[in-house]
Amino acid sequence: MDAAGFGGRVVVVTGAAGRLGRLVAGALEEEGAQVAALVRTGAEARLVPVGPGSQVRSYPCDVTDESSVRGGFRQIAEQWGRVDALVHTVGAWAATPLLDTSAEAWEHLVRVNLLSTFLCFREAARLMGAGEGGSLVAVASMQGADRGAAGQSAYSAAKAGVIRIVESAARELAGQGITARAVAPSTILFDEDGTPGVRAGTVVRLCLDCARPGSLLPSGAVIRAYGTATES
Repeated sequence: MDAAGFGGRVVVVTGAAGRLGRLVAGALEEEGAQVAALVRTGAEARLVPVGPGSQVRSYPCDVTDESSVRGGFRQIAEQWGRVDALVHTVGAWAATPLLDTSAEAWEHLVRVNLLSTFLCFREAARLMGAGEGGSLVAVASMQGADRGAAGQSAYSAAKAGVIRIVESAARELAGQGITARAVAPSTILFDEDGTPGVRAGTVVRLCLDCARPGSLLPSGAVIRAYGTATES
């Protein structure tokens, strides 16, 4: 196993069919990781980048459903025998005035952003704790790390909760050799269209830096990546 990088390590990437997830999975594969890609459907699995001789395997999983998450990580354990890192890229955003936000819409954002983090962190940590430890990484946001945004009460609250999970897990699981960190970007830029924000490549690099074995970033840290964003 490569002690300095991801060679020979099993890394779970959630939302691996999404724009950020695909980039993270591809970057991990380039560094020699065995990537366990969690996707919602078999159709999404076809969106995950797979190169010649790829060590990427996809697993259908609804990350907001407890039994589905348990089943997904059970399959990963059965195939790979271990989990060394988790990069949780799943998330959803919406902007609705507070007075117009329904309980259903609020709950949806909390489930996708917060409940999914809890479920995936828990199942990954169970496997890491039974082995040699590992790294938990979540994608939070500027609204969760520093200040809530107008019209984004549900999203801001959910992403703030993600950071609290990271901080709590870092303290609770340190004795098992498990670290937890969050990357908190502003608007992630996938295209150069002049929109204020941070380039997707920067977010990917920070996710890998947080997941990397022997990372010098402190466990429990929130790594802010705001780029040129000026949201208030």
